[in-house]
Amino acid sequence: MTLRVLARGEPAMGPGRAALIEKIDEMGSISAAAREMKMSYRRAWLLVESVNRSFSQPLIIAATGGKRGGGAVATEFGRDAVARFRRMEARASGSISRELAEFTALLRPSARPSRKR
Repeated sequence: MTLRVLARGEPAMGPGRAALIEKIDEMGSISAAAREMKMSYRRAWLLVESVNRSFSQPLIIAATGGKRGGGAVATEFGRDAVARFRRMEARASGSISRELAEFTALLRPSARPSRKR
């Protein structure tokens, strides 16, 4: 099961966006986070812009490069938003785990979700 939060019909937060925010905060760079997650810098930057537009405050702040290079970090608001999302994910998954297992048993074996987590 994947939890996604939509804002005006567009994705505001999901597991991929949350992971990107966490990775940017850990690495201190959008570029480094993108490399680590095997995505293009452009894709990561577009996701950061989209996330920042969706919320009332920025989740990521970035400094432009220069002699010492730029950087990026999650804001306190961003860390809180991701933590809240992760709690909702865990709660949603736990609350319907039995029903989800029963439902996915109805799917063809090739269409069943993998159990990565």
